[in-house]
This record gives sequence, structure tokens and C-alpha cells, in this order.
Amino acid sequence: MPDKARILVVEDEVKIVDALRAYLGNAGFDVYSAFDGESGLALFNETNPDLIVLDLMLPKLSGQRLCMEIRRVSRVPIVMLTARSGEDDKISGFAIGADDYVTKPFSPRELRARIESILRRSMDGISPLFSSMSWNDGDLEMDVESHTLKKKGESVQVTPNEFRILSSLVRYPQKIFTREELINSALGSDFDGFERTIDSHIKNLRSKIEDDTANPTYILTVRGVGYKFGGSGKNS
Repeated sequence: MPDKARILVVEDEVKIVDALRAYLGNAGFDVYSAFDGESGLALFNETNPDLIVLDLMLPKLSGQRLCMEIRRVSRVPIVMLTARSGEDDKISGFAIGADDYVTKPFSPRELRARIESILRRSMDGISPLFSSMSWNDGDLEMDVESHTLKKKGESVQVTPNEFRILSSLVRYPQKIFTREELINSALGSDFDGFERTIDSHIKNLRSKIEDDTANPTYILTVRGVGYKFGGSGKNS
């Protein structure tokens, strides 16, 4: 699980938000909160959270709609929080992309345990939004299941670590990764190298997938922070 994971709570009940901010904050998480769907979407884009706790019944933009908007661009884990306990409600929540479902009233201790479990799983494997992806009208193509990469229709040979790093970046298209986060996500917390090793992998990847390594299209450097993915594409 990443250090100081960022949790975004989108919930219109002030008492619940205050309780979660206090409990999860004391548990070592950075907690951000929004009280309606529109603010939640804006804060998601601003903070790049590691997990979202999302109420279904929200003003301005419903929890269902917010979940679908987020799922268009990210596989960030989402825990639905709702007073609805019916099986159909849970199934519909999972169908639009929720990773877990907690019914009110709930135990903050149980929610924390679920959050920690989901965060551990999310860092254990790379699971982009789609198994097959392409960017810039097919200039770059990636198939996660077959571990293949193509540039302008030609196969590109990359190392397993390079493929995992690229998978991590495309998994969260809007997220800016620090070197430490890329190590944890792509190479695992047991990685025994240095943070700057990521820079070498990025340099090698760019030499294989970028038309101009000095002005990259896909792997962008965010000065003082790390890296993010910049491709615009289609998925299947």
C-alpha cells in the first residue's frame, strides 16, 4: 500500500465526512472531501486520489454519474457508500465500476479495513481500463493480455519492467506519478534499486515509442514531481 495514500470522500452528510476525515486521517491517510458530485469530480481531477469513497445519493451530480465519469479515464478504486442495501443496487453499483460496496450505517473500522485491502490489491497488479489500447490513430498500440506493444504497426521489444511501467502510467491517465509511486506500482515495494532507476527505464521506453525523445508525446515529465501519460487514444 502506498505511503500516505490519498483518499477522496464524496458525501453530502457533514457528520459522516467529519467522522471519516478524523478516523482515516488518524490512520495515516491524506483525506480530501467534497459534498456534491460536481465538486467531487473537480477534486478528483485536482488531487489524483488513490481511492474514492463515493456516496450514491449526491446533489448536482449523482454518485452513479460521477462513477461513470471517473471510469472513463481512470481505474482508481471506488468504494460505494449508500443507504441502499438491496442486491439489485449492489449489482448496479458494480456494473458501473465500483470496487466495493458499504451500506450505511457502517463501522469506520470496517471501512478502513476494506480501503486498506483494496489499496493493497490495486498495487499488486496492473489492470488498465481495457485489455487493448491504441493512441494517436494507431501510432502506438498496447495489448495488456498478450504483453505486446506496437509502434506504427511494428512490434516493439520492451523489457518486463518497461512494460509494467508503461502499464502503470496508462492505468491512471491523469495521474502524475512520483518515482517512488512508479516503483511501488510497477516494480513492487520489494524493489531493491534506486529511485533514479526509473529515469533509466523511462529513457529506454521513450527511445522505443517516441518520435522525438526531446519532445515526447506519451511519457511526459512533470518538473519537480515525476511522470504522467500523455497519449490520446481508443480502447477495446
